[in-house]
Amino acid sequence: MDAVISPATPKARLDQIDQALRAGRIAHGQAVAEALTRDYPDYLEGWIITARAFQLGGEFGRMREALAQALAIEPASPLARLMDAEALVHLGELRQAKSALIAMEGEAAGDANWLGRLAEAFGQCGCHADAARCARTAAALAPDVAVHRYNLATHLVAVGELDAAESEFDAVIARAPHDYDAYYNRATLRRQTVDRNHVDEIRRLIRAPHRTRMGPVALHYALAKELEDIGDGAASFEALKTGAEHRRRLMRYDVTGDVATMAQIASTFDASYFDKASPGEPGDGPVFILGLPRSGTTLVDRILSAHSDVESLGELNDFALALTALCRADGGKSGLVQAAAGLAPADLGKAYLKRVGERADGRRFFIDKAPANFLYIGLIAAALPDARIVHMQREPMDNAYSLYKALFRMGYPYSYDFGDLAAYMRAKDSLMDHWRRVLPGRIIDVRYEDVVADQETETRRLLQAVGLEFEASCLAFHRNPGPTATHSAAQVRQPIYASSVGLWRRYEAQLQPLADKLGVAP
Repeated sequence: MDAVISPATPKARLDQIDQALRAGRIAHGQAVAEALTRDYPDYLEGWIITARAFQLGGEFGRMREALAQALAIEPASPLARLMDAEALVHLGELRQAKSALIAMEGEAAGDANWLGRLAEAFGQCGCHADAARCARTAAALAPDVAVHRYNLATHLVAVGELDAAESEFDAVIARAPHDYDAYYNRATLRRQTVDRNHVDEIRRLIRAPHRTRMGPVALHYALAKELEDIGDGAASFEALKTGAEHRRRLMRYDVTGDVATMAQIASTFDASYFDKASPGEPGDGPVFILGLPRSGTTLVDRILSAHSDVESLGELNDFALALTALCRADGGKSGLVQAAAGLAPADLGKAYLKRVGERADGRRFFIDKAPANFLYIGLIAAALPDARIVHMQREPMDNAYSLYKALFRMGYPYSYDFGDLAAYMRAKDSLMDHWRRVLPGRIIDVRYEDVVADQETETRRLLQAVGLEFEASCLAFHRNPGPTATHSAAQVRQPIYASSVGLWRRYEAQLQPLADKLGVAP
């Protein structure tokens, strides 16, 4: 840790802390901030920047402690109150956070910037309608501020207002033509046509100088999407390959770490673990939908949540957050796996249910659709013995190509390189084979291709496996009004379609190296 040498004035110390935090020197920033509050305990800005330092370090309990001191000095401080609500979100206290945000919304009625921040916090709560309302007001108050239009567009996508979202992305691009993400997000909202697309516009921007390192990535992914839509497959794949290679060069990622973690999970949570595990927390409410991204998890989430007894809570991190909060392990992923094996399953189950209880509305079942939860199937089965575990499967090359052509805002770093993709997918398949061996009968496997080929039969089978009576509304999942904020948000607003089955064959020559790595026969 850097030595703490404090400047003479509180303002100079604030600047020092801010510079440290911006440079990623979080521990140093925290140390200087704590020294500042010791020397000036009545200095409001000192406590607020201390809270920010703990926020950036992921220490949300300590963040709230600092904010309590700030609010003792100035109870009406809008910034301290908003940050406290943000901390509550991360701590899983969502009802308390939402109440605080609603109270602040009335006070921020004429302030576009505050409404924008409230919209972001509502979105973190999963309250997408509230987020869209705040974002809409912010954009109306400051229509020429591109960031407000961009945020409104993203919240409109979540609540299914896709045409309005496209108009907002158009407005962003008109005001901030170098907001490169807007081009990609706009491209994903609908199928582009020969008569209505943005290919020329995107190509012009690709040829121009770029203001950010990620600019060429977003533009090439946008171009690839639009070219594929209008039937120019060769040019589409070339743009995609360029974008993926650029994205991969910007990342520090080694797939062997994830492969080793999955192998450690399998060896740790073996048959003897389940023989010795103490009872978990009963209750048949949770339905986990998991698997690789782009395997159909969102589709099945929408089908199930169209049932009157099922609520979708979206793509949660709550199981992982409950786990890490209980473990407090050092040693990275390996240390976490070791610590997790020592937890009492019932404690983990209770901690998880407490977190999701802040979101659920009391229906019989709720869906937790986090694809990466396949890593935790053993812990889920032990901690929540009555939970349903739905595993989505898709033809490997279609799944791989769908992953490869998606530009994710965060996560899934293996998806930008054929070697990384193949290694990760093989390791994931091996882990799933392990779970089926040690947990016979616990996993409900659903194939994407079967759902597409015979939606009603597969829907009935799935509902029966979960323990639900058939409802025709599940066949009209695209009319499901519930929000969705995943990469498939636009696709699941339309009836089921088969055009994605076998899609990789259009690019068989380009994808042959990936097929070889996955062992897929020609």
